[in-house]
Amino acid sequence: MPGAMPEPLLALAGVRAGYGDAVVLDGISFELADGASLAVLGRNGVGKTTLLLTIMGYTSVSRGSIKWRGRDLMRLAPHRRAREGIGWVAQEREIFASLTVEENLTVAARPGRWHLRAVYDLFPRLAERRGSAGNHLSGGEQQMLAIARALMTNPALLLLDEPLEGLAPIIVDELTAAIARMTADQGTAFILVEQHTEIALSLARDAIVLERGSIVHRASACELRSDHATLERLIGLRLAEPAETMPR
Repeated sequence: MPGAMPEPLLALAGVRAGYGDAVVLDGISFELADGASLAVLGRNGVGKTTLLLTIMGYTSVSRGSIKWRGRDLMRLAPHRRAREGIGWVAQEREIFASLTVEENLTVAARPGRWHLRAVYDLFPRLAERRGSAGNHLSGGEQQMLAIARALMTNPALLLLDEPLEGLAPIIVDELTAAIARMTADQGTAFILVEQHTEIALSLARDAIVLERGSIVHRASACELRSDHATLERLIGLRLAEPAETMPR
């Protein structure tokens, strides 16, 4: 149909989900276009990880719909969702400890723009450690490997759950630069759950804030980044004001 709007890559409408009889998310609705990026923010325990798990198919959905390019995802098992083009980087990383870096990458590979040379270019440390077993890598290197392995499946959407947690500042900087480049150069869409709020808002185009399993605020990431009152009220984040010049 001429002039018709393209279907969003991912669309959630009125989703209620949780584990067994326990409801964690209620009334979640948002859309994500091809190549878009979304930061999911909120205090601990508000349902951020559960949102990613729900998109991947690991929770019980009792109401609402989840659509991928206009098609219903609800009956698809997690591995089928991965084949559809949803990549998942879990908080626990879940690399294959006994396999080498290169084996971890090639075991998950699917044809597309992300291949060994591309991920080694994105993460030069992995190229240097390509023959090392997963359990011989540092925590930061394991996180790079987890992201690179997900990219090797050539997803249209990458779900990132706390990728910077517990890492040294220099590794945080490397991973932040890699995620930014991944989006800018290759147009990979992502949803990022991250406690480093300022970094998350610098990487994503849009943001939502969860509270008690519901979306209580949504804005462009740039707008929210400068909205100090909302960040402090909803997340408890107090950003430092620019330092005044001290008299000499």
